[in-house]
Amino acid sequence: MTVVSMPARLFLLLLLALAGSESFGKIYYSKTEAMKLAFGDDFQVETLPLFFTDEQILKIERLARVKVDSAFFTFYVGRDQDKILGYAAIETHNVRTKPETLLIVLTPGGKPNAIHVLAFHEPPEYQPPDRWFAQFYHRVLEVLDFNKEIHGITGATLSARGALSSVRKVMAIYQIVMPAKEATEHVVNSK
Repeated sequence: MTVVSMPARLFLLLLLALAGSESFGKIYYSKTEAMKLAFGDDFQVETLPLFFTDEQILKIERLARVKVDSAFFTFYVGRDQDKILGYAAIETHNVRTKPETLLIVLTPGGKPNAIHVLAFHEPPEYQPPDRWFAQFYHRVLEVLDFNKEIHGITGATLSARGALSSVRKVMAIYQIVMPAKEATEHVVNSK
């Protein structure tokens, strides 16, 4: 009879538990692939770093009804020569305990035009399908709410809430920051 010490037994139990546990997580697109999804192969993509003031953060949080975790944000601007095709943002949030990363593409006017899951690390059955994201397209921020025009997903409530919050935040950032940025650039360019 072989005698196994208590620490060795615990180690073996831990190995068995890890071997038997399912590992979830899928990365669907890289950042480069995401920009191609957003704007295609033939267009220029510029990085637009934004730094929020405290006042802008308060306005964004109030409008989006979501906490802003950082005063730094990046939009990716798709251009065809001088014409803006749209804006894209990469947003990551935790669903339950693991992250989901979305590519949120806005029209030049700031409405959702496409939403793609770039990475999802929760169990696959919690991932919202593409057809669910389609209900966001070409809508204004005021109607992006579960009590208005957005339908939830049975069995994926946390995923749906996280995705909705991310889209609302990106749209609020666009509404609060972009008009001020464009006005500043117009004044600088007209001098």
